[in-house]
Amino acid sequence: MRKGRTDGGKGRSVQGKGFGRKSAVLCLIMILLTAGLNVAAWNSTVFCDWYIANLFPLWVNTYGRLTGIFPFSVGEWLIGAGIVLVAFALFLGLLWGVVGLVKGAALLLKAVMGSAPDSGRTAVKTGADCLGTSHGSACRSFLCRFTGGFYRFFGWTFLTVCLIMTLNCFILYHGSTFSQHYFGEDDGEYTLEDLIAVYNMVAERCNQLAGSMERDETGMVLYKGGLGKKEALRDMADQARELMAELGADYPQLDGYYPRPKALLSSDFMCQQHMQGYYFPFSMEANYNDVMHILNIPSTMCHELAHLRGYIYEDEANFIGYLACVGSEDEFFRYAGYLSVLVYLNNDIYYAWRDHPDIYEDTVKRIAPVAVEEQVWTDNIFVTQEEWDRINGKALLDTELVDKAADAFIDGNLKLNGILDGKVSYSRVVRLLLQYYRLKGLPE
Repeated sequence: MRKGRTDGGKGRSVQGKGFGRKSAVLCLIMILLTAGLNVAAWNSTVFCDWYIANLFPLWVNTYGRLTGIFPFSVGEWLIGAGIVLVAFALFLGLLWGVVGLVKGAALLLKAVMGSAPDSGRTAVKTGADCLGTSHGSACRSFLCRFTGGFYRFFGWTFLTVCLIMTLNCFILYHGSTFSQHYFGEDDGEYTLEDLIAVYNMVAERCNQLAGSMERDETGMVLYKGGLGKKEALRDMADQARELMAELGADYPQLDGYYPRPKALLSSDFMCQQHMQGYYFPFSMEANYNDVMHILNIPSTMCHELAHLRGYIYEDEANFIGYLACVGSEDEFFRYAGYLSVLVYLNNDIYYAWRDHPDIYEDTVKRIAPVAVEEQVWTDNIFVTQEEWDRINGKALLDTELVDKAADAFIDGNLKLNGILDGKVSYSRVVRLLLQYYRLKGLPE
């Protein structure tokens, strides 16, 4: 019987070693695949374009459809689980550190007291040896097995996240841009007059549409849904999906399936970060802040959905969101679209006045900037004061601190992926607007 148990033990040992070798091989494959994909992405735009056109849509059409079944943001819950996982990993590390210190202290005390009288030596031995009882050994054995299993799980999770982020985010940063796909080469020669002409068109549209909005007694804009295809009443999320799909007729990479954008439970915290939306690569979801002013939501939904078609640059997603909104028959969406770029254009005109006053003065003699009505600026806010008061009144962290941390993270992430001007890239939407209207002409 003892021989049978020994053979069985050997069988299990051999099987365990075989499983361990397979795990090691799989781990090595994942590391090499992740590293290889990143190297290929940084060195080959052709590879990235092929991947974005042929493989990336598969993740949206499969994994994106699966997570889209859930009415809540799966990505938000995954982030929460990740935070818990990291915290527990740190806790286990600290626990083993304490165990090591206690054991070391016990051994040191036993060595120091080894030359003491017999009674003292007996007392010390009895106290130290409690760690060596069968019960204590069993506890330590269980803790060792649990810790080893947990850290293996943690390592596999980390490798999986790195691979998914590479497939659904990092590669996208190195593909051809929207303008390269559809606008051709850009000579970069735009005058202040070109800028003011686009600004005036946007400002005039904002002035006109501000008076067409349905509002409550406080002046806040309301949205009760709009008509989509076949005169069907649609909510904001379905309108955004339909508008993005319609853009696919003119811009083929935008054609395809779009999941419903989802509001985040942590929208208050997003407000503290001054963030309007998030694209979660590991859940293939478009998420938005539903606490911000209602007129920010349409362009944000379309912006985040643009990331799901492979356009990861923020300026391009801003521009695509603008195109989707202003092409709508829905006045609310059109107003939201024009508002989404008004500040960018206004800021660039201000920079021209500040940095080149002579050119500015000469240009405005021929084409003066349109005055934006006060109602438009009132509508063009991130969060209402009432919401700010509520958020800051219950916030665990200072909003200014959270905002700076978020800016540093976003800026670092963009630079890590080759966007050397970091968060400034958000304002490059102005150049895309100038390119677009140079090719299409300004609407009447």
